[in-house]
Amino acid sequence: MQIARAKIRNRFVAVAVLASLFAFAPVRAHAVAKEIIQMQTQVQQLIDMVQRLQSTMDTRFAVLQNLAQQTTDEANKMGVVVNSLQQQLKAQQQAMNGKLDTTSGQMQSLNDSVDELKARVDKLNKSLQDLKSQLQTMQAPPSPAPGAVGPDGQPTGAPAAAATPQAPPLNDTFQAALRDFNAARYKLAQGEFQDVVHYYPMDDLAGSSQYYLGEIAYREKNYEDAISAYNAVLEQFSGNAKAPAAQLHKALALMKLNRRTSAIHEMRSLISRYPRTPEAAQARRHLNAMGARVSAR
Repeated sequence: MQIARAKIRNRFVAVAVLASLFAFAPVRAHAVAKEIIQMQTQVQQLIDMVQRLQSTMDTRFAVLQNLAQQTTDEANKMGVVVNSLQQQLKAQQQAMNGKLDTTSGQMQSLNDSVDELKARVDKLNKSLQDLKSQLQTMQAPPSPAPGAVGPDGQPTGAPAAAATPQAPPLNDTFQAALRDFNAARYKLAQGEFQDVVHYYPMDDLAGSSQYYLGEIAYREKNYEDAISAYNAVLEQFSGNAKAPAAQLHKALALMKLNRRTSAIHEMRSLISRYPRTPEAAQARRHLNAMGARVSAR
């Protein structure tokens, strides 16, 4: 009897345990499902945050890319403007250089015209002097013939003097030399200019002739001879109208001989001595082209 009761009691306990297990099982399953739902919710929130961050980054990157493109476009536009300004400045500089060269050529032609006018005036003066000499000769009494005997029995005439070389006419010689020079007949022009310097060393045309002797040597690439001729102009005819051109061309001859320092010195000296001449303007342009200062420190 007791054994049966024990069996019944044991069965009842087993049923109670099973009942309790089945009673608690849904509660645990429900807790696990809730945690999974929470994790899924958190994961979805993270995904949403990542997507929003990605969208924000994409937007900002697009803005930065747009700004970079705008900056590039502005830089390209600025480069075009700078290039245009450089071209305009270059064109203006070339035009200015052309004007300076034209002005220099005009001044050279004007100087040549002045020289020619002075030569004509000198020629007219020479003609007047010749006419005056002829008049004086016509008015003077005839000189006694050589070997004639006077009343006192003494010779009245003197032996004829030895003939001396006659100087060529100044103006005709200079004009002929100038024509030969312009026609590139340098040897003939050289001899004619040398005659002017030799027979009329004190005349202003002698200084111009000395300058053209330097020009002939320069054109024939005898730069040392050209420098010597230009030095003679600067030392003996410093007031001559050709003196500024002589000093400029001396500097250019020095450049041909690769004497850059001496050439720069001559150009600075030219600017100092003849500051308002076209040659001084050309000297400034040459110094700027060489990257040298116009005046020494």
